[in-house]
Amino acid sequence: MRIAQQIINNRDRGPSDDVITLDYESRFLRRKRLVTDSGEAFLVELPEAVSLSATDGFELDDGRVIAIQPKPEPLLKITHDHLPRIAWHIGNRHTPCQIEQGHLLIQQDHVLEDMLRLLGADIEKLDAPFTPEGGAYGHGRTHSHAHGPSVDHEHAKNRAHSDGHGNHHQ
Repeated sequence: MRIAQQIINNRDRGPSDDVITLDYESRFLRRKRLVTDSGEAFLVELPEAVSLSATDGFELDDGRVIAIQPKPEPLLKITHDHLPRIAWHIGNRHTPCQIEQGHLLIQQDHVLEDMLRLLGADIEKLDAPFTPEGGAYGHGRTHSHAHGPSVDHEHAKNRAHSDGHGNHHQ
């Protein structure tokens, strides 16, 4: 099995040797067995976890490059007359968000959908590639968390909770 030990900028390289289509969560990795869209398996073994974009490619140990293509996934398209206010509420929940002209995109989440509707946002469900903004200072990644059907997302007033980034909120 071939091994990819580095990521390259595939934008200026020309045609790739193969393609792999990955959703947002799958584009954050360090070590994992993957399979290209044409069925070739390879192992990714990187020195640290990275967040991959559509301009990146896996360089295999034989010199071939596997281009990365974002996979369409269930999203919420959010519009509102005061979009910055809506963006603040999304960011306050450490939710990855793709910012577009006139709308925001987030992964489908019934708890956030209900909150955004209460704030007056218009919501459209769609399937599209998801490429949210990076973390603070132009790099890094925020991590979403799934809400199961029985999750109570209300936090008790006096109970601190961790946001997954080492920060605790009261």
